[in-house]
Amino acid sequence: MKKEHVFEVVRSLVAILLAMLLGFIVTYLVSKQPGEAFQSFLTGPFTSPRRFGNLIEAAIPLTFTGLAVSMAFQAAQFNIGAEGQFFFGATAATIVGITVPAPGWLHPILALAVGGVAGAFVGWIPGVLKARWGASELVSSLMLNYVFFRVGMYLINYHYRDTTAGAMVSLPLKETSWLTQFLPPTRIHYGIFVAILAVIFTYLFLYRSRWGYALRMTGLNLPFANYSGINTTSVITYSQVISGVVAGIGGAVEMLGIYHRFQWLALPGYGFDGIIVAILARNNPLGIPLAALFLAYLRTGADIMARTTDVSAEMITVIQAVMILLVTAQAFLAGWKHRIVVKEAKQSV
Repeated sequence: MKKEHVFEVVRSLVAILLAMLLGFIVTYLVSKQPGEAFQSFLTGPFTSPRRFGNLIEAAIPLTFTGLAVSMAFQAAQFNIGAEGQFFFGATAATIVGITVPAPGWLHPILALAVGGVAGAFVGWIPGVLKARWGASELVSSLMLNYVFFRVGMYLINYHYRDTTAGAMVSLPLKETSWLTQFLPPTRIHYGIFVAILAVIFTYLFLYRSRWGYALRMTGLNLPFANYSGINTTSVITYSQVISGVVAGIGGAVEMLGIYHRFQWLALPGYGFDGIIVAILARNNPLGIPLAALFLAYLRTGADIMARTTDVSAEMITVIQAVMILLVTAQAFLAGWKHRIVVKEAKQSV
């Protein structure tokens, strides 16, 4: 089993290297200075404290949505609702940050908690629809993204909008609700510690609790889980709810730590990116931060490359697509895996 884990790690690394090689080839074809452009892409995030801070800042929300998606995926639930959960969690935290008077130590905790509850509610709906009526959670969670986007925009636009601003933004959040940025000149904030706690919680829940065991068994073999007495209806529901809690808290963290007032006019995309993170991490909570950092590194490097050279940031979509195709392709390096299994079987005889 240990060698199979090593194989999966090596397979992912090979997929990443091949995707980067293809990215260099594309850069060579479209750029007049491909070497300079690709160097800017690879080393740009580390050339200044502010740029490195941008990498960390981008990885924080990706960690939350990656954890949320991996939780549902481990229960074999195709949750594409992390986007709406993240957005609605940010909306709820904004409302608490604007309206609730509370001391500085309590205010962000309240906002995070309400953001988590809002995300849980968004996740509960597709969970119940699937568990009780067999509705496809893929379709319902995808559609609910846009439902709760519109609900959130209605709340901000008609009840908490700053009418004195020159754009469609909310009233400023009370300063007591902010997650303080503590590492100037970057915008790295205390939400990074909330993300670390979320990783620890998700790991302990999945691998050190009976509820996590039931969730994983349901995902691995639903008929067997039913036969062994696991209440799979309950598992399907709470897997979506807890997934929503994590994504909702992630939206609250992003709003309280970076923006300090609601200013999104479209879905930010972190929920969909969380699917990429979960796939790269093989749904392992301990691998989610590394996958989030890697994706944030790609995005930050692509942005720097686009601003300093003649290559557009869209090149990164090519690298992402190839990586995901190779990582998820079961036949990729399957011959090597077969030899590992055969060798272990012979050694055990």
